[in-house]
Amino acid sequence: MNTAVASTNTAENLATAVTAAVDLLTRGEIVALPTETVYGLAADATRPDAVVKIFEAKERPFFDPLIVHLPDRDWLDRVADIPAESRATVEALIEKFWPGPLTLVLPRRALVPDLVTAGLDTVAVRLSAHPIFRAVIQSFGKPLAAPSANRFGRISPTAAAHVVSELSSRIPLVVDGGPTAHGLESTIVAVRGKAVRLLRSGPVTAEQFSIFNFQSPISASPRPEAPGQLASHYAPRTAMQIGTPGETVIAAKRAGLLAFRNATSNFDAVEVLSPTGDLREAAATLFAKLRRLDEAGLNLILAEPVPETGLGVAIMDRLRKAAHA
Repeated sequence: MNTAVASTNTAENLATAVTAAVDLLTRGEIVALPTETVYGLAADATRPDAVVKIFEAKERPFFDPLIVHLPDRDWLDRVADIPAESRATVEALIEKFWPGPLTLVLPRRALVPDLVTAGLDTVAVRLSAHPIFRAVIQSFGKPLAAPSANRFGRISPTAAAHVVSELSSRIPLVVDGGPTAHGLESTIVAVRGKAVRLLRSGPVTAEQFSIFNFQSPISASPRPEAPGQLASHYAPRTAMQIGTPGETVIAAKRAGLLAFRNATSNFDAVEVLSPTGDLREAAATLFAKLRRLDEAGLNLILAEPVPETGLGVAIMDRLRKAAHA
């Protein structure tokens, strides 16, 4: 299979790309699309024969559920069965964070196939804010299942070129929307009654849930109830560990450093997440810079910890899963 890359740099190219993507999705094919978090690999969420192609292309285990992206808010009650005691909390979360990088885990309706939910009685739903993704899904007119557009467990893609390097010849089309804004997968919360429980850290931080009955994150699980909960995930092929330069013994012959803000010359390759120590910049560049180190022919990547406040919590979550630490 040849993998085409569709540009969106002009209005005409964008219209052509949207038409091509919708045509493929209508025929039950899979398409890589930009979102505000990372690039997603999309298929018609209501068709198991289409969704199975996501699992095949990513080599993703069937026990790991997918996020269902909605064309608009009106679709929420068609895919989720929201209990009366949770309705006010769900509506408040939607009002505050949608469209945007927040995924809600709610009781599912029968419209959502078992393949999408990994047989769970819940469904993860999101409304993306990315204009290209919204143009495609609104033209398509139905929900899209869309996990990250990479091989399972590997570094998430934040640019079209990353998708091509991961899935070339496995998918028919990548819609190039440029680099993603957040660079980290969406925050995921489960709503139980009036409680909001964190399942995966992301661009929406714990501090932003201050007006809700917010519960701390749970540990990694061998049987996930939401994407991104496995202990090992987002991983480079190169061995990786977390540590502070100068305080960590490096035995590898060729070692690279994923630095938070300060570079050092004691490594064969160095990538700095944010020279100013800006956690938003660090989050947006994390996967792209980790990918560059992974492609540098190293024997080891040392990832420097970042402060675990705000977005730093989500960054450290990804680093620990990448290093399986």
